[in-house]
Amino acid sequence: MYDFTSGGLTLMQQDLFTHGDDQLETCIRLAMPDADVCYYPDFLSADQAQHYFNVIQDSLLWHQEQISLYGKTFQMPRLQAWYGDKEARYSYSNLNLTPNVWTAELLSLKQRCEQQCAAVFNSVLANLYRDGQDSMGKHADDEAELGQQPVIASLSLGATRTLLFSHKETKQSMKLPLAAGSLLVMKGTTQQFWLHAIAKRKTAVAGRINLTFRYIYPDI
Repeated sequence: MYDFTSGGLTLMQQDLFTHGDDQLETCIRLAMPDADVCYYPDFLSADQAQHYFNVIQDSLLWHQEQISLYGKTFQMPRLQAWYGDKEARYSYSNLNLTPNVWTAELLSLKQRCEQQCAAVFNSVLANLYRDGQDSMGKHADDEAELGQQPVIASLSLGATRTLLFSHKETKQSMKLPLAAGSLLVMKGTTQQFWLHAIAKRKTAVAGRINLTFRYIYPDI
């Protein structure tokens, strides 16, 4: 049983869901107010996670984008790649992303996440954290083209990094280590009320890939 606690928040009793192949998946539902967040620590086996990390690291078209915040332009502190259906164009922080064509590995993982989440995804944002100095600032996945209550399926590969949650209004916080092969599903009002981030690490840490599957509404 997992028992992460921070800022007065804990993980609730685990629920069990059945995969289509009758494999039992364990969901740990986070006790976060104004949110619906579920953590699957063993979504992929260790061997599967390592295989996908190696292939995806070597095969995706990675870029270090420039982003604009508060009138200033910065180099993004990580590498990024955007893949999906041809109509799945995405914009955030003054970036306009046109999707690359699905690779076989990304498509396979998308379909598996769709089955687990009972949702449809048409795109994935891939982030490569090369070492502990790569990070992601506080943000919410709340762009208009994601819809009012998006389902975000976040798959972790490689080194464990800690996801930091912060409630927009109450400032309650929580830390959740995301292990290789784990899947974090955020839905409902999560993006409306919570920010999340990956902080820099002072100690040495190996590379990590995060794949966030989502659905883009092309007509919004």
